[in-house]
Amino acid sequence: METAELIEHVNTEGRLLAAAAEAAGPDAAVPTCPGWRIGDLLRHTGMVHRWAAAFVTERYADHHPAAGEPDLDGKELLEWFREGHDLLVAALSEAPADLDCWTFLPAPSPLAFWARRQAHETAVHRVDAESALGEPGPVPARAAADGIDELLCAFHGRRGSRVRTDVPKVLRVRTTDTGDVWTVRLSAEPPRTRRASEGAADCELSGPAGRLHLVLWNRLPVTDVTVDGDEGLARLWREKSAITWA
Repeated sequence: METAELIEHVNTEGRLLAAAAEAAGPDAAVPTCPGWRIGDLLRHTGMVHRWAAAFVTERYADHHPAAGEPDLDGKELLEWFREGHDLLVAALSEAPADLDCWTFLPAPSPLAFWARRQAHETAVHRVDAESALGEPGPVPARAAADGIDELLCAFHGRRGSRVRTDVPKVLRVRTTDTGDVWTVRLSAEPPRTRRASEGAADCELSGPAGRLHLVLWNRLPVTDVTVDGDEGLARLWREKSAITWA
């Protein structure tokens, strides 16, 4: 996806998140994040938005810690979230194409990185907010496929990935609507992912991009997509793939 599209995705998903949070109320449980309530979700996502915006506006060359979560609740917390979301969208929209600042995943440029990362961060947490109201809406197919790509190729290409196997295995991930395919080679080392269908796979996960995206982010059960082959690899993903805030 182009950077401008990703920034618009940040904008749209953040507004949907706030609307769902307002409808559910701050004390509503978030089924997709066990132990969290809507207030926790707003504090976390709002903190991340302000943290990301600071790198874009201040041009930090090194990692800077987030400012922390506010001691707010109710309407004040929702207003704080919306204000931080607006700050992030403005920062990304107004940043120069040659923005130079710290990043933590591979990307064509720092601006492309922050737009992509915050687009998918916000989209997943919008799903979390909507889960408090019942059945959440999926992420649009094209954006969902890009979110899968970021998860497989960027996050789980890092040394910290815990998705590993003692015996080498191959996991295939295939979207049935956008036509995207990834081949994930698993071993005792970090996963290696290629954007192609290469050789035989021990297990293939397939389904519409919006649904597959939420399964891979552990927001839906793996039974919501088609699993062909070694179901142990699907369980391994569920148990070891979580991305957490450090």
